Amino acid sequence: MAEPQTSEPIGEVDDATSLSPEGLGFMCGIEVHQQLATGKLHSRQPGVLYDVTIDTVPEDWKRFQRKLRAARGEGGAIDVAARFESRRNRSFVYIQSPNAGLIELDDQPPLDHDEDAIQIALTVSALLDAKPVSLLQTMRKTVVDGSNTSGFQRTSLVSTDGTLQTEGGPVGIDVLCLEEDSARKLDTLTMDNGEQVIYNLDRLGLPLIEIATAPDVVSPEHAQITSMALGRVLRQTRKVRRGLGSIRQDLNVSLACGDRVEIKGCQDLNWIPRIIRLEMSRQLHFYRLANELRAMLDLQPLPPDRRSDTVELESEVAAAVEAYLPLRLVDVSSSFSSCESKMVAGGLGKGHTMLALPLPGLHGKIGTKALDKEGSQLPRLGRELAGAAKLAGVKGVFHSDELPAYGIEQEHVDAVRSAVSLDEQDGFILCLAPMWQAELALESVLQRARKAWHRTAQEVRNVVVKKGAPEDGTTAPMRPLPGGARMYPETDIPTITIDSERWAWTLEHLPMSDTERSMRMEGFDISGDQAKQLVARELDDVFVEHATSLPHKGWASVVLENDEAEPELCANVLKVKEQGDITRESINEIIAAFTGQEPTLQEIADYGAANGHKPADVGDLASTIQSIVQERADFVKERGMGAMGPLMGVVMQAVGAADGKVVSALLREAIQNTME
Repeated sequence: MAEPQTSEPIGEVDDATSLSPEGLGFMCGIEVHQQLATGKLHSRQPGVLYDVTIDTVPEDWKRFQRKLRAARGEGGAIDVAARFESRRNRSFVYIQSPNAGLIELDDQPPLDHDEDAIQIALTVSALLDAKPVSLLQTMRKTVVDGSNTSGFQRTSLVSTDGTLQTEGGPVGIDVLCLEEDSARKLDTLTMDNGEQVIYNLDRLGLPLIEIATAPDVVSPEHAQITSMALGRVLRQTRKVRRGLGSIRQDLNVSLACGDRVEIKGCQDLNWIPRIIRLEMSRQLHFYRLANELRAMLDLQPLPPDRRSDTVELESEVAAAVEAYLPLRLVDVSSSFSSCESKMVAGGLGKGHTMLALPLPGLHGKIGTKALDKEGSQLPRLGRELAGAAKLAGVKGVFHSDELPAYGIEQEHVDAVRSAVSLDEQDGFILCLAPMWQAELALESVLQRARKAWHRTAQEVRNVVVKKGAPEDGTTAPMRPLPGGARMYPETDIPTITIDSERWAWTLEHLPMSDTERSMRMEGFDISGDQAKQLVARELDDVFVEHATSLPHKGWASVVLENDEAEPELCANVLKVKEQGDITRESINEIIAAFTGQEPTLQEIADYGAANGHKPADVGDLASTIQSIVQERADFVKERGMGAMGPLMGVVMQAVGAADGKVVSALLREAIQNTME
């Protein structure tokens, strides 16, 4: 490990793209969570996800309401993240989907691991050259945000010490785990005395493979490369789910002058470099702000590298800052009695309270909104304070650096300063909410403000999303970084031995690589693009299974156009077409009509005949085409073979159900004869 940095970090906060990862002591590791295409991990319920929103949940799905609390772990301590969550006055409503039973409701002990899930995890371990554990021991991981009905998530360590080969160099695989996915949040409602969070239980218990890399990622761009490489390894099994939300990446990022931050919500891999660079900019900004604030109080500055920190000095700074920034909340609602802001008037009209938190010496240091060179919001203390308040459930706060604004006039600002007895160099935060919530929000704000004298807090942050996509690549605080107290053994699930025989079998039955799959496709009479798409969309196995009895190019087209349909149905419909009983153009329509059924070849042919999909008689077809061409002989002689396109449409309209290839061949022949 390199020696701690002693020189001040270099770089412009407003130009994140120019920051040097190596020069700033950049460290990064990645956690990938991939859903498996199996049943649920501990309940034997099907792994079905229902396309429902809070507004479309069926009325007959039952609902259950619960509250959770933080409890001491096996070591006697309460996890820091659990302690924070327990302070929020929240209740949880669980919607019981058809694939959620007593185990999902935490009314029945869990069953043993799903065997398919274990084998997939072992296969991925082998592909990553990781070493399996000898004994699979399930642990409970405390979760108190309501996403697990039990208050914990079950996770099992499967393997360690692997290696992922990437274009940017090898990346170590620290651990590979098998764990349960959480419930899916549908809505959050603000209540008089707290919040109500509504979850759907369809996703709860789906098996996830969690892969955590070593901090071997050397740059933001390498993080993207690593994530893509991990995704390819997982998909190589052909037993993982595809689609939005089926794979999630978490980024663990730190600079020497900052500290470890876990960033969640990085679903779009193209955003990863930008997200990481903005986090680098944020950590650099708050390092510099911390030293500016320390100088204001004549405190010793932060060293450029966190490894040079001492507990004694940071404790001394914390005590000084706590004395300088005491918790003092002042009801200033009366100062806004004449405020014409709809937001303020509406809140006060509901009986909410406008509380003020004084922040001595912070006027001008809270900051106002500004953008970097690429249009992302620059880091500022005010945004962090607002994020801390939002964790208490409020939508936002007002602060002195941005006022007057939002309908709050200078007279109201002056009234607050007078009521709280502030000098010109002092700042303040305002929160309009029910009293209990405003108090909790401003307590959270104060804690974050005090941290401004220290390095970036170790915490979990979430990518700011707008309309389903990252807003600008910036992040917001989510919760404190969990500690070791959140883990303890699961006593309801027996251990599983991973013996040498099972591991040897796994090594002997590894799935084909993408290269091997591409080489396999070279043995079929299909285009290069078809072969590439079949492999990329994981349809090559379906294609190969039926290719021996079907025309290769036609079968490839049908598979690619109907990738979610039952392969046997698709193959049978194509067989009926090859018999001459239906047209090529009708294949997709007929497949859609028989989805979920198992029709015979004759039933498919009968459907085609009854719905106008039977090809026209070739003799009649040729006669019709000849007639159309003769009627337009002058046009044909003028345009030559250029008449093919216009006349093709005329012919197809005239003949109705007909095979396009047959029509094209007959029309070409008729045009050529007319030109002679």
